[in-house]
Amino acid sequence: MNSVVLKSERLLQIYSELTEGRILRKKDLAWKFNVTERSIQRDIESLRCFFIERGLKQDIIYDRQMKGYRLESQSAILLNNSEILAVCKILLESRSMLQDEMMPILGKLIACCVPEQSKQMVKELLANEKYHYIEPHHGKHILNGLWEIAQAVQNHQLMEIEYERLKEPKQVKRVIKPVGIMFSEYYFYLTAFLEDKTDFENTDDLFPTIYRIDRIRKFKVLDEHYTIPYKNRFQEGEFRKRVQFMYGGKLRKIKFKYTGISIESVLDRLPTAEIIKKYDDGWIVTAEVFGDGVDMWLKSQGDKVTVM
Repeated sequence: MNSVVLKSERLLQIYSELTEGRILRKKDLAWKFNVTERSIQRDIESLRCFFIERGLKQDIIYDRQMKGYRLESQSAILLNNSEILAVCKILLESRSMLQDEMMPILGKLIACCVPEQSKQMVKELLANEKYHYIEPHHGKHILNGLWEIAQAVQNHQLMEIEYERLKEPKQVKRVIKPVGIMFSEYYFYLTAFLEDKTDFENTDDLFPTIYRIDRIRKFKVLDEHYTIPYKNRFQEGEFRKRVQFMYGGKLRKIKFKYTGISIESVLDRLPTAEIIKKYDDGWIVTAEVFGDGVDMWLKSQGDKVTVM
């Protein structure tokens, strides 16, 4: 049997073992086929080239933890049934976009991220919720311009916006330093510092202002850049823990007694919450929050919450 046939059989055996999910080591393969480890390395490279030439969504990768080679296929990076169902349910429940923005996203997720054999079942599971989907009442498209705003945040560029407020004056024009995009309860928000605070009621405010993106009527990204010292940089994750219902304001520390059934619901609602004392009938809780938005939640708890 010539060397070409021997190599072909060796490649087929290696590929077969990889498709079975085995972890292969060069030393073991070299001993098994009575060749050098360099020959096994060439076999692996040959298989990789074959995958690329045929457009196969597969690759042989070295797993450092397992100390061997394994096959990684596209199916490994697809969402499984539970994952895609969870993502689609969260998107639908968010009610964050108009139908003509939401439905194409769901369609692309199913088309690109769901194994072929599961696509029809996922579509059927989501069909009823898609049919009864309720759009946000603001009626504005969100995706148009969202990436441009995100780039302004990333590149530290000033923005000029025309914003529709709920109180007078209804229309205002601002030059802002955008620092983050956030989502909370149906709406997307832009957090930003004001460039000019001369006509602003709280000129000493050290915290960003929150703008609902659907209320930004026009915006223009300016060529001018702004700088924020690293130690003073805006930390979106830390800010998000402390802002409730997306109401801006000063940083506050609240303390209250909770006598409801589920303390977990309090800790999830207020990510900075800490239990400082436990009684038979409840818990004493403290939390750091921005603004007055948290007051709405505290009042909604009725006699289960006593503010201290």
